[in-house]
Amino acid sequence: MYDSFQVAKFQVVLIAGPMGLHLPPYKGSTLRGGFGLVFKKICCTQVNQSCADCLYRLLCAYANVFEAAPPPNSEVLKHISEIPRPFVIEPPLDGKTFYSPGEPLVFNLVLIGQAISILPYFILAFKELGYVGIGKGRLPYMLKEVRELDAHNRPGAAVYIDASERVQLPQNILSLADLSEPPAAGGTLTVRFLTMTRLKYGQNLVTEIPFHVLARNLLRRVSTLHYFYHGLKQETGVNYQKLIKRAEQVKTVASNLQLVDWERYSHRQQTRMNMAGLVGEATYSGEIAPFWPLFKLGELVHVGKGCVFGLGQYRIVE
Repeated sequence: MYDSFQVAKFQVVLIAGPMGLHLPPYKGSTLRGGFGLVFKKICCTQVNQSCADCLYRLLCAYANVFEAAPPPNSEVLKHISEIPRPFVIEPPLDGKTFYSPGEPLVFNLVLIGQAISILPYFILAFKELGYVGIGKGRLPYMLKEVRELDAHNRPGAAVYIDASERVQLPQNILSLADLSEPPAAGGTLTVRFLTMTRLKYGQNLVTEIPFHVLARNLLRRVSTLHYFYHGLKQETGVNYQKLIKRAEQVKTVASNLQLVDWERYSHRQQTRMNMAGLVGEATYSGEIAPFWPLFKLGELVHVGKGCVFGLGQYRIVE
């Protein structure tokens, strides 16, 4: 299931400028917000026209990443106006709010499917954002380096170093084959939700995370990312209804989740948005093995609402 799904993960190192950096405890929105504006400035040739009406929409890196919509030849989900973005920003989770001059700020960037080929745009955008500045006072930084990460988050080859200013395309593209082997039949699974996780069931945000709700949200996200960013090819051999019924048989045996409040300001909608979500651990018991590919891919691409800001990040407790 989803053997052709591809992900590339990178470690991005920024160096605080001469005035340091003042950032909020959760930095996902800060990194994503300014980044999107700079990305558009780099790519857009029709600045006075909306992406929806632009003739270059299908060829534009910005439109395909930030204003992503089903293409005209899509066979599924034609009715929706937007599709999931093919990237995730994973900010540091230490709650640090001030970086001294010259101090590194390290975070991860995840690119999915066809977005991997436009890595140079992402690197250039983060470099240019350093001149614009981020956080309180829009203070500058320098993009020091970007390195590949393996399936265990270990840094590897550099794809960008500031001294050379050359970008290399990644060699370490992750797939299911690079992830750990599925567990034996039956048993338990503990999931640790690291950042605010916002899952819906029946159009409502959940206050607990039953296994089937997590599985439904993962199926929706992974299948959509697979279809739209891997050549518009539907995954064959997946009986979604049967899989959901099996998920409903897996029980929650322990749950230690709490709701964490977080608000972000949306420049596009000109309003503050509540992005509260659940963090903590949940342990499930039952037939886990059929869902292992979904759960391992979900560790890379996150789950639920706000994934581009780093929300919905979890780890399977081995």
